[in-house]
Amino acid sequence: MTYEQRVIRAVVFDVGETLLDDTREWGAWADWIGVPRNTFSAVMGAVTAAGRNNAETFQYFRPGFDLHRERQLREEAGKGERIEESDLYPDVRRALQRLRDQGLWLGVAGNQTARAAELLRELRLPVEAIATSGEWGVAKPDTAFFERVAQMAPGEPDQIVYVGDHRDNDILPAKAAGLRTALVRRGPWGYLWADDPRVVGAADWRVDSLDELPELLTA
Repeated sequence: MTYEQRVIRAVVFDVGETLLDDTREWGAWADWIGVPRNTFSAVMGAVTAAGRNNAETFQYFRPGFDLHRERQLREEAGKGERIEESDLYPDVRRALQRLRDQGLWLGVAGNQTARAAELLRELRLPVEAIATSGEWGVAKPDTAFFERVAQMAPGEPDQIVYVGDHRDNDILPAKAAGLRTALVRRGPWGYLWADDPRVVGAADWRVDSLDELPELLTA
């Protein structure tokens, strides 16, 4: 059976800007460090366009910013992580259910904290497994992260589709690990890199909505 003929058995989703709209969370961070939200967004956009980790945004406002420590302080102040139904993109539950009804195994794996994993599980999404880098102790784009994805999901790597919005954290490393890949064009990274030549070459699919996946993956 050729690569193109391999039957897709599993789909694993990134979290931020794939399943979740991160607008509220980034706004909360801007409020926490005391800068206007539009200023924070503009600087993060410049960091993103330069191909750097968005966590570097904080360094422009607070050199030496310790993200892990500040997360703890937010929790202690009662302003910690929240993931609610309203944070989900409108197509998420609908698309996940359709994919599941078609017999595909579904999972979620992203660069989030262990606490975020707990909050995601409380949403009771129609998926078989949820994991985060905080639980695994390894983060994207490390190859070991995608090895864990391949271990979590059934099938050979080329029977697993990883869906994400980020060129450097999702599409390129997942493809290098032997997974199939789909880029969703939303969020700053999805729009920025959807037509990037490296994404065009590495992504098996590029979609504007998760609603497109059920038909594409079972065609």
